[in-house]
Amino acid sequence: MSEQNFDLVILGGGSGGYAAALRASQLGLTVGLIEKGKLGGTCLHVGCIPTKALLHSAEIADATRDSAKYGVQSTFHGVDIAAVTAYREGIVNSKWKGLQGLIRARGITVIEGAGRLTSPNTVQVGDITVTGKNVILATGSQSRSLPGLELGGRVITSEQALQLDFVPKKVAVLGGGVIGVEFSSVWKSWGADVTIIEALPHLVPNEDESISKQFERAFRKRGIDFKLGVRFSGVTQNDDGVVVTLENGETIEAELLLVAVGRGPVTQGLGFEEAGITMDRGYVITDERLRTSVPNVYAVGDIVPGLQLAHRGFQQGIFVAEEIAGLNPILVEDVNIPKVTYSEPEVASIGLTEAKALEKHGADAVATYDYNLAGNGKSHILGTSGSVKVVRVKDGPIVGVHMIGARVGELIGEAQLAVNWEAYPEDVAPLIHAHPTQNEALGEAFLAIAGKPLHAV
Repeated sequence: MSEQNFDLVILGGGSGGYAAALRASQLGLTVGLIEKGKLGGTCLHVGCIPTKALLHSAEIADATRDSAKYGVQSTFHGVDIAAVTAYREGIVNSKWKGLQGLIRARGITVIEGAGRLTSPNTVQVGDITVTGKNVILATGSQSRSLPGLELGGRVITSEQALQLDFVPKKVAVLGGGVIGVEFSSVWKSWGADVTIIEALPHLVPNEDESISKQFERAFRKRGIDFKLGVRFSGVTQNDDGVVVTLENGETIEAELLLVAVGRGPVTQGLGFEEAGITMDRGYVITDERLRTSVPNVYAVGDIVPGLQLAHRGFQQGIFVAEEIAGLNPILVEDVNIPKVTYSEPEVASIGLTEAKALEKHGADAVATYDYNLAGNGKSHILGTSGSVKVVRVKDGPIVGVHMIGARVGELIGEAQLAVNWEAYPEDVAPLIHAHPTQNEALGEAFLAIAGKPLHAV
């Protein structure tokens, strides 16, 4: 048995955990970072980064098919999945090596192995007792299923979908949220037939309703089928495929069923409750400063109820490191964290939807403006359609921005500044956007909602 002592012990080396470690080391704290797998966690290895590599491959496939309308002669011969895998793994491995080097350069001690909280200030990793003046729980999330829906065989999660060595001909996708529509977008671009099953009334149901409706029209135009407002009932499988049954009696035949109904916290059996930490359905309950019910123990990322986004984990990890160092940092509320769905088309949003703004401020106090990307020169050049919707309080600040179209995720930076800084449209409308860029669409929307539209009526 051996013991190691640190100012800060972090259980989990994913987005939240390693961000906390990096910031704490900058602030002069000694850090022990415990990780049972690979540094970078879900986002780097089986989430954000590898799935976006697949989506870029899908974009290239679509561009190749459509190249003639841009004056380029090319022929689409199909997808070499082995080459796609090599491309994807090359990106992940490069980012992983870079992260390992950064962690070493900052003097952070990495303890490899599965850790278990054994007291409010100790984590046991095999024969090593790791003690910290402060502890951050950052154990992340994993794919979950529905009650009675057994995973395995041809019923797969996103992790197994990444590892497929073939392009399926027909796929059923259970869940029309971010993960479900991103994989649906990839497979459709690669030539598969796709059917999405979503129990709620809309695809990407957490977005502004007007954006969800545009998204559904775009997917329908692409030939992606979807069943909305109907629940999954059951699935059978054999050597050739699956048969999915819905509660209305309808059946869907496919090669695979992707279960994309969300992710659950990884906290079971890790000693949290035994150490006195308040839990709820597997999640760690914290106050607004991310403190748990046990002094000097904090939690960040997907194990804390709310949005499950890597950049939320980054922000929370940085926040807690600064909190421990006594810097009194500002925490961004979940509603004001940017969200991007990286399908074709992309969806990007921040702040209140129109419905939430009306609920919070009242019908007479809210104004909205939708700028159609048909009026944006760069979007026309790219061949995309969509819109930018701005929600404001009348005579007050911008409280929401909601966008749909190719590459609109790249516009979310300016949008999140406007919302988080509580900017008035009248203040930001005079600022200049380079022409021709898609970024001009935000500028046009701000001009219009400030009462002085340029390329709109």
